[in-house]
Amino acid sequence: MFGLTRVSPAATAAAAISTTVAAAAGGNSAHCSTPYGLLPQRKTIASIISPCQAASNCSLQVPSASLQSKSFVLKAMSESQTVAVPNKEAQSSYPSGQKQVLISLSDKKDLAFLGNGLQSLGYTIVSTGGTASALESAGVSVTKVEKLTQFPEMLDGRVKTLHPNIHGGILARRDQKHHMEDLSSHGIGTFDIVVVNLYPFYDKVTATGGIKFEDGIENIDIGGPAMIRAAAKNHKDVLVVVDSEDYPELLEFLKTSQDDQQFRRKLAWKAFQHVASYDSAVSEWLWKQTNGEDKFPHSFTVPLSLKSSLRYGENPHQKAAFYVDKSISEVKAGGIATAIQHHGKEMSYNNYLDADAAWNCVSEFQSPTCVVVKHTNPCGVASRSDILEAYRLAVKADPVSAFGGIVAFNTEVDESLAREIREFRSPTDGETRMFYEIVVAPKYTEKGLETLRGKSKTLRILEARKNEKGKLSLRQVGGGWLAQESDDLTPEDIQFKAMAEKVADESALSDAKFAWLCVKHVKSNAIVIAKDNCMLGMGSGQPNRVESLRIAMRKAGDEVKGAALASDAFFPFAWNDAVEEACQAGIGVIAEPGGSIRDQDAIDCCNKYGVTLLFTNVRHFRH
Repeated sequence: MFGLTRVSPAATAAAAISTTVAAAAGGNSAHCSTPYGLLPQRKTIASIISPCQAASNCSLQVPSASLQSKSFVLKAMSESQTVAVPNKEAQSSYPSGQKQVLISLSDKKDLAFLGNGLQSLGYTIVSTGGTASALESAGVSVTKVEKLTQFPEMLDGRVKTLHPNIHGGILARRDQKHHMEDLSSHGIGTFDIVVVNLYPFYDKVTATGGIKFEDGIENIDIGGPAMIRAAAKNHKDVLVVVDSEDYPELLEFLKTSQDDQQFRRKLAWKAFQHVASYDSAVSEWLWKQTNGEDKFPHSFTVPLSLKSSLRYGENPHQKAAFYVDKSISEVKAGGIATAIQHHGKEMSYNNYLDADAAWNCVSEFQSPTCVVVKHTNPCGVASRSDILEAYRLAVKADPVSAFGGIVAFNTEVDESLAREIREFRSPTDGETRMFYEIVVAPKYTEKGLETLRGKSKTLRILEARKNEKGKLSLRQVGGGWLAQESDDLTPEDIQFKAMAEKVADESALSDAKFAWLCVKHVKSNAIVIAKDNCMLGMGSGQPNRVESLRIAMRKAGDEVKGAALASDAFFPFAWNDAVEEACQAGIGVIAEPGGSIRDQDAIDCCNKYGVTLLFTNVRHFRH
């Protein structure tokens, strides 16, 4: 096999071929004069003969006697093993000043609109495969990319546009004389616009049923990102478009004579962002295929897509926006970010935080449940077979806080429930109709939606899917991010271990589990008092646990007697502290993680007052 390699102007092509063949054949020379600026590498003598025979002005001379004098045999090669040589005439057929656009799309939305618009503006359209066929079907004249490269699509489509005749035309700087001279010497035309989007890798790997690893690999685009990056880098001279939403603006821009560099930079930014998001999906998928159980790679990218600009942030002086996480792990994983808003004012920054807190809490319960949230803390929670009763009890837990809060349900909202939400009066005076910022539920009946819409023009009505377990939780700190697994443990996942002499009966244990599930959603230091699947009071966010306990008991009032108390963390002290105060108030059962060096004090205190003490060995800090 003989390797012939040369990238040179036509003037030196013959000499290069002669030198290479001579070296391979022991000094004997082969001369081929061709009109082509580029001659691809040849592997055999037969590979040289075929293309040269096809060209009218190409001759190949190989002294047979010299070759025969060497101790090797040249085997005949089939015609199918010949390699096409670029046709300079085809390359240079575009006159100077010809406007060219390259289009290669997987997503062909609005392609006919774009193609016709560009053609009407005098652009010659170069395209590939299915895109070219779609354009032709729409009546748009197309030059196929193979005509420019003089090379067929190969390797099952892996190689189509990875060619100097394409990338040279994209990357050449028009203000650099030697760049343009290089193009001219090789017969390469320039591209003014590149319109490309990528193989649907994201959709393929997230499709129901999954995808085989080999199929996932084949859906990784190579040529597309290369063209996009090349055009984006050279955006001063080449417009790059990756989003069909930009087609109208592109056509309007082309109709004007003004060259707006800011518009070009915006498209370039969008192009690089498009490729970066694409690469992040590939990276995430490959990591999971390689290290499926490890959620913490050495580095990773979170692709965010702007969903809406917000009126302001937590406060009016702060600007804000809301982004949707486009990570593969978030596809069909539920949550407030992908909720459907059926009615009401636009969501605010604080609305999203509160709705997320309410939805995360209510989604944890198996029985029909209502959760009321204010400032991300659940101030009322109740589970009942009758969801209307659950709603009333949840509001009753703290009606002052519930006013202006968020109400969440884990069941369908029908007409009767919607009417109750709309008409329910505050338990504080029996007259004031309750006002809410948001109602969120997994689904609504048609009548339920209609009834709720009648409550207020501003009431936000959200339909959300339950959060999947196993998500990665991210939180920003100055200069970095904290990452942790989501807190998915439920009472069914742990053991409530009896530590005191009094053993919990079935009712007390049920109350303890309910309170424990509530307290994990309350900001630390957190205390929840509950009974009969209903929150009676909670204390949140206090620097010391005693103060949280006192707030919770004050809200619970007389109902504290015989109720369950759950603490998100252990009690550092018992005597003359939170444990003893709870026992003295009449609490029937205490559930806490345990783990304090003074755990025995808590046990002794509960024994003294005849209170059941359960250790969960699981802490639920929430900061």
